[in-house]
Amino acid sequence: MQRTRPLPDCHPELSITEWPGFREYRVENWRLARDGSGNVVCGAKSWGWIDLCLPVVISFIWPRFRSSTMLCAFAVLSVGFTIYCRCAQVLYESVLVFPAYGIQLETHWGYPLLKPLFVSRRFIHASLLEDFVINEGFRRWNVRYYLAAVHGSSTDKIALDVAFENILPHFPVLLEVYQGVQELMFYNHTDNRHTRI
Repeated sequence: MQRTRPLPDCHPELSITEWPGFREYRVENWRLARDGSGNVVCGAKSWGWIDLCLPVVISFIWPRFRSSTMLCAFAVLSVGFTIYCRCAQVLYESVLVFPAYGIQLETHWGYPLLKPLFVSRRFIHASLLEDFVINEGFRRWNVRYYLAAVHGSSTDKIALDVAFENILPHFPVLLEVYQGVQELMFYNHTDNRHTRI
């Protein structure tokens, strides 16, 4: 296993892990500030001072809440919702490339200081994979680039699966992942041509 960060100065959130038989492109949910200061801008947040004040506030209010079932239910739901919001953050997303088999798109959710609690995986078999492209789309008033796997479906329709759909990394990160996936999945090394598997 060999792990590298191909863009360490401007986009260190991208890491490439080379395993025997496959390669993982991982984008973590943080980035460097755009002002050149080198400060880290976190996408997933751990406990803040407001979250730490929640138990203190509940301990003062709880004696008044005990008499009312409705207020107790509201307090329990509030605490449960706060814990859920902290534990359901996107930690990182990755594209795993298995050259002979296909690609797998993963999203990992959880609390930032722990291992991921939830993982969603979408596997696209190489026989269904038509192409892996950088596309552009609108997000509010901005034009954003994104990676998409173009593949066929069981109903003979073309479908798109977006990679890094929650984090939406910047273009240099997408370009690095795009070139790696194209090299492993579509580039024929014997006659130096871009071909479909």
